[in-house]
Amino acid sequence: MNSLSIIVPIYNERGTVKEALDAIVAKEIPGIRIELIFVESNSTDGTRDIVLTYQNNPRVKLILEDKPRGKGYAVRTGLKEATGDVILIQDADLEYDLADYDALVAPIFAERQAFVLGSRHGQGGWAIRKFTDQPLRGLILNLAHWTFTLMINVSLGIWLKDPFTMYKVFRRDCLKGLTFECNRFDFDWELLIKLVRKGYKPIELPITYRSRSFAEGKKIRMWSDPVTWLYALIKYRFQKL
Repeated sequence: MNSLSIIVPIYNERGTVKEALDAIVAKEIPGIRIELIFVESNSTDGTRDIVLTYQNNPRVKLILEDKPRGKGYAVRTGLKEATGDVILIQDADLEYDLADYDALVAPIFAERQAFVLGSRHGQGGWAIRKFTDQPLRGLILNLAHWTFTLMINVSLGIWLKDPFTMYKVFRRDCLKGLTFECNRFDFDWELLIKLVRKGYKPIELPITYRSRSFAEGKKIRMWSDPVTWLYALIKYRFQKL
């Protein structure tokens, strides 16, 4: 049977984590065995207590980190434990719709593609972040998204609308020979750049996306994280694989 590993990095998501994890645990895809890897990074808001209730679930591999080191670090930890034929990365914040799994994994299990991205522009329009409570921040992030997307596309010779989506789905064997080192959201850049440079150019499929604002818990650092993204682009575009 085909198998799918879903890696879920978790940190300070008390308000959404139970609803999100319940939905992930209940998710079924016909003909596919699902392995769940929950990586909890020693939250300070009570999230860990909620996550611990899943430790005896037979579908769940629970990894408890001693301290938070960033989403990228948590995903890298999960990758070491993944045994599925295909890997999918999922947050615990309810921004993404699990109903999109079926369409995202289908071309990979059908052996038509090795790497798929879930494009948040699936609902149309140029703005993927619409913060009703923080519209200026939303505008800044949307403009930054297109600026960084252009930089990625020009640098790698590709054309993507949403290279920074969380929904990166790929065959596990695509990672063979690659090593990763980024700890925060720059891991998204490192993963994409290295897979593309290895020859796996992704297709984009539309997904449903509901952006949450900083007031609702978004963890990106607006001024310091972009510096790490630019560094990752320069480093991993030219570094030997």
